[in-house]
Amino acid sequence: MLRVATWNVNSLRVRLPQVLAWLGDVEPDILAMQETKTQDLDFPAAAFAEIGYAVVCNGQKTYNGVAIASRTPGSILATALPGYDDTQRRFLAMRFGDVQLIDVYVPNGEDVASDKYRYKLEWLAALRDFLARSGTGAKTIVLGDFNIAPDDRDVHDPAAWQGQVLVSDPERTALKRLFDTGVQDCFRLFDQPAGLYSWWDYRAGALHRNHGLRIDLILASANLAARCRQCRIDAAPRRWERPSDHAPVLAEFDV
Repeated sequence: MLRVATWNVNSLRVRLPQVLAWLGDVEPDILAMQETKTQDLDFPAAAFAEIGYAVVCNGQKTYNGVAIASRTPGSILATALPGYDDTQRRFLAMRFGDVQLIDVYVPNGEDVASDKYRYKLEWLAALRDFLARSGTGAKTIVLGDFNIAPDDRDVHDPAAWQGQVLVSDPERTALKRLFDTGVQDCFRLFDQPAGLYSWWDYRAGALHRNHGLRIDLILASANLAARCRQCRIDAAPRRWERPSDHAPVLAEFDV
């Protein structure tokens, strides 16, 4: 059994106690983190080692940053999105046995009329091209903060969000093109109750009112999706003191 998880921790410097506590309780084999906001030199790898996790990080000061913590060390495949020239640290690909695991922090996009939105769509297109080149036979997991709610089931109020960044049609089309490479949304492999989200704004009592979005995803190639036994969102850490605005998402695979 392989248990993987993704979590936008929204500053590991602030959220390290929560992350370590969660790892101690849940014990996934692999945790992919986003928005670590920590330079590699300052990454608290020793704290992870103390609880049995090796860490590979790809970070920068103040913004962005991804990292993968694992019980069994893997090998690094890439620390930048192949084929896309980008100074922002948003991508980390590793191999664990015969599984290629890709940790992504997709750009937010800010506003549909902004340069950051165009950057987001370009970045997603480059990710799509990379996955297409990886081949259909590879065992692949792509997980992270995609900053896109796949469809209206993943939005607390679709009418209020219509046309906005995170739910706009071009973003959803770009996400669908990722699916066209053969990866599948593990969460939707199973019957799920309505109203399950992975992100809630800090403002306006969004968590209490369950005004959220499901934007943190675990995608798997068909050969792994067929072996996925569960995928769930663990909303409990979002209710902890000084939480990230995202909740962890977990999936289990028979491998």
